Amino acid sequence: MIDLFKDLVNWASGPTVLFTIATLGLLAAFRFTQVWSKTSAKVFFAVLAVFYTASMWDPDFFLIVAKPDNIPITGVIFLVFFFTWFAMHQGIQNDRRSAGEGEVLEKQESEKVWVWPDLVYTEMLAMVILSIVLLVWSILLAAPLEQPANPADSPNPSKAPWYFLGLQEMLVYFDPWLAGVVFPTLIIVGLMAIPYIDTNPKGNGYFTFKERKAEIVIFLFGFLILWCLLVVSGTFLRGPNWNFFGPYEYWDVHRVEPLLNVNVSDFFWVKLLGRPLPTGGFFAALMREWLGILMVGAYLFVLPVVMSWPRDKFPTGFKWLSCHHYFEKMGATRYYLGVSLFLMMMSLPIKMYLRWAFNLKYIVAFPEIFFNI
Repeated sequence: MIDLFKDLVNWASGPTVLFTIATLGLLAAFRFTQVWSKTSAKVFFAVLAVFYTASMWDPDFFLIVAKPDNIPITGVIFLVFFFTWFAMHQGIQNDRRSAGEGEVLEKQESEKVWVWPDLVYTEMLAMVILSIVLLVWSILLAAPLEQPANPADSPNPSKAPWYFLGLQEMLVYFDPWLAGVVFPTLIIVGLMAIPYIDTNPKGNGYFTFKERKAEIVIFLFGFLILWCLLVVSGTFLRGPNWNFFGPYEYWDVHRVEPLLNVNVSDFFWVKLLGRPLPTGGFFAALMREWLGILMVGAYLFVLPVVMSWPRDKFPTGFKWLSCHHYFEKMGATRYYLGVSLFLMMMSLPIKMYLRWAFNLKYIVAFPEIFFNI
């Protein structure tokens, strides 16, 4: 029974299954808001704690999780879940109070304190406690310091610091210029642009979910699934040769998975038409990649326009694509800016699924000028 459970967990930790389960779980939590109640949260945290504690008896699980530089990531997992629950729980509670003509919790907390001595004393106490925690931590856990860098003996796997593991994971699916420059820039610019894109004055100054449903769902999907999950998987599931390993699997350095990645042009010319790729210059390269260019252009420039149409213009089954109410509420400029940032964010999970399902490497591949998408 224990071996069957371990096999099931290892299977569920595969990239496709894990990403799908995490996404559906997050959407279900937003659909059924009672998940954020205190009872549900206590049960979830209890199950997570029991699973983590019981798994420490497995030698392969303990070998990876108990590494000194991986232990803080465990704390990050629990802290992220706790503060996400706290914000959503209080937001839903405020929405219920507002619907019942009551005051939100933040407006009821009218007690004020002096900066001196109340706030200063509290901050000093927090500083002392944190210093004691860090001192005990440094005594009990050895610092994860290794030998000086040796180009003849590179570690396998070679991992970036934990806060860069999300970017390192994106490098698997995109070229460095996209994963290392364009996407981080768009993340920063997108976060800065949120107050100018979403100008809804309701919900300012207190936790709420009803007034910011779409915005909160999109933000938490990007933060929890497209960032935190990538960091966790890069820490605990990415092993030698950058292969995926289940939490109960031994990290075998001799395990090699063949890479059979192909481009959209390979699918079209070689597999569909049975012809070799066009060669011979710039126009031949354009002919080779015409389908990928058309797909990227339609995704970035045509799809936002289509999404602005009213719902009655969409056939049955595709009406959920309509964002006409946002187009009317936000105006053309803010709508197209917001939708463009959203589509750029969604290009990451789309590319990940295409790699996992079809071994797709690039949609557009111009190795002649080092431009690949």
